[in-house]
Amino acid sequence: MGGEGKVYTLAEVSQHNNAKDCWLVIEGKVYNVTKFLEDHPGGDEVLLSATGKDATDDFVDVGHSSSARAMMDEFCVGEINTSTIPSQKKYTPPKQPHYDQDKTSEFVIKLLQFLVPLLILGLAFGVRFYTKSPA
Repeated sequence: MGGEGKVYTLAEVSQHNNAKDCWLVIEGKVYNVTKFLEDHPGGDEVLLSATGKDATDDFVDVGHSSSARAMMDEFCVGEINTSTIPSQKKYTPPKQPHYDQDKTSEFVIKLLQFLVPLLILGLAFGVRFYTKSPA
């Protein structure tokens, strides 16, 4: 925790984005996890993919244990200037027209594709039953 008082911008942290120099931003703090890449249970690719952005959501979503959180202190090198992190916009799906499945021609076609073979099969059994000579 040597550089805890230092404040970094996201651009500065983003420069540390390879296996020989890997820094992450989690919950407002900057961590140099280069020495931990080999030991990370999820592999080094997970950590490397989280560089250059705020990795808090990725970290929280995985559900790290309390011992993992305690281990983070030894890798802390400072804090992030939160004004340099772009705000995340909530995804809103585009509006789509109401889909009424029963009134589409595709529904009729699919219904016929199901019913016509059944009708043919039923007709075949009927013809066989009525034309079969008694044994």
